[in-house]
Amino acid sequence: MLRSLYIQNYALIEKLDIGFDKGFSVITGETGAGKSIILGAIGLLLGQRADVKAIRRGASKCIIEAHFEISAYGMQPFFEEREMDYDDDCILRREVYASGKSRAFINDTPASLAQMKELGELLIDVHSQHQNLLLNKEGFQLNVLDLLAHNEEALAAYRKAYHEWKQAQQEMEVLMAQSEQAKADEDYIRFQLEQLEDAQLSPGEQEELEREADTLSHAEEIKAGLYRVDQALASDEGGVLTGLKDCQNIMRSLQRVYPVASELTGRLESSYIELKDIAQEISGKEEEIEFNPERLEEVNRRLNLIYTLQQKHRVATVDELLRLADEYREKLDAITSSDDRIEELKAQCAALHEKAKMQAAVLTQARTAAARRVEKEMAARLIPLGMPNVRFQVEMGTRKELGAHGADTVNFLFSANKNGTLQSISSVASGGEIARVMLSIKALIAGAVKLPTIVFDEIDTGVSGEIADRMADIMQEMGDSNRQVISITHLPQIAARGRAHYKVYKEDNETETNSHIRCLTDEERVEELAHMLSGATLTEAALNNARALLSRN
Repeated sequence: MLRSLYIQNYALIEKLDIGFDKGFSVITGETGAGKSIILGAIGLLLGQRADVKAIRRGASKCIIEAHFEISAYGMQPFFEEREMDYDDDCILRREVYASGKSRAFINDTPASLAQMKELGELLIDVHSQHQNLLLNKEGFQLNVLDLLAHNEEALAAYRKAYHEWKQAQQEMEVLMAQSEQAKADEDYIRFQLEQLEDAQLSPGEQEELEREADTLSHAEEIKAGLYRVDQALASDEGGVLTGLKDCQNIMRSLQRVYPVASELTGRLESSYIELKDIAQEISGKEEEIEFNPERLEEVNRRLNLIYTLQQKHRVATVDELLRLADEYREKLDAITSSDDRIEELKAQCAALHEKAKMQAAVLTQARTAAARRVEKEMAARLIPLGMPNVRFQVEMGTRKELGAHGADTVNFLFSANKNGTLQSISSVASGGEIARVMLSIKALIAGAVKLPTIVFDEIDTGVSGEIADRMADIMQEMGDSNRQVISITHLPQIAARGRAHYKVYKEDNETETNSHIRCLTDEERVEELAHMLSGATLTEAALNNARALLSRN
């Protein structure tokens, strides 16, 4: 529960440090004294967006810090799951700088606003007047039923099944769209593949053809050159081999008288053998080379086909064309197999949808039982609040399709009169009636959740007299069961019921206005209640009335 609240340089508050106790407490003050400022500061601790305009004029930053006693609420797993330091004295702090920068801390450790919001929602519930509008929101009404039915595990199971179903459905829709587009492109892909397959391309083919084309284009030149070299080497008249043979014979004859000639003879023999082999190879090459216009035309046609395909598909090699053909085959295979995959996904979606429906049915059963309980308890709570003829009904319906919260629709119907027609609350209830309904709902669900602190901001709007007494009974009852309830009120009947009474007030000096809050003494409470009863002028009757109100507490 909220132990203390510290505010510095926020709006009209220069510095405020106030402690709170368990049970039911009240806050009073004139309109504009700063009660909404305090709620705004608490909102920052709950992760709400910061406005630099709220920083006190002349200050570089504002600080809001709250201490919560959480030892009795079993919140240690929350901290462990998020690897955060746990302490029975939980500290939330928010700093907002004039530059627009904002920092959040949990137990003096930097935290994200999302973490602060998540933790804040477990620590404190601030019910402001605009929240009465939630009464007609289906999400709020479903949440009321789920809280009373303790549907946490069932909701988690449903949301898991719903998410799996929607994910499979999305995958199926994407695949169907892709398949439809692919089928539209199938004829084109098949034509391109057939064209590539008809070409019967092979790796390295282009390089070989280009070399052959060069050879065929220069056949006469190559043949003439090879003939000349052949003649130079092997001609019987002046050929290199003939001369080399003579040299070899001469050197062999000198070996007897000139030993050095032996080595030279060996070298000449090696040269002769190598040159003779070269000459024979050149002679063979010469015979192979012939001018073949038909073959050249065939090679050029083949190359032109390859070049055309490369240009068409914007690639540079035959290997790239072959890879492209493989891609086309894969696409055609995918088109063929996509129908099978779509059928598999349809079956999977149907199974997951059925699973989600079964989980939704579990929720429906629990919510229906909770709805009957709400009807009975709301009537029991509203009758003492000045609605003797009240009728409260929870209308359950079924969605056309499963939604994020299940298969159910819910509508809270209300009538305060015997002959009134049951209609949605916001359509028929007055402001005072809505306030009483909302307080009753809050009291109803308070027992189902372990929320440490509830703050009511003028939930008594539109009521007075005996009804205010009854509303005070409810808030006092809520604050007696290990829970802290703080009510901001303008009604003396409610203000008198608090265990502690805090007053918000403004003080002016020569240059500025400051808002303050303090806990009133017993005598100060009497005076404050008397002012609330009679206005600015204190009368003995008002003071006696105030003492009488306090004596009933």
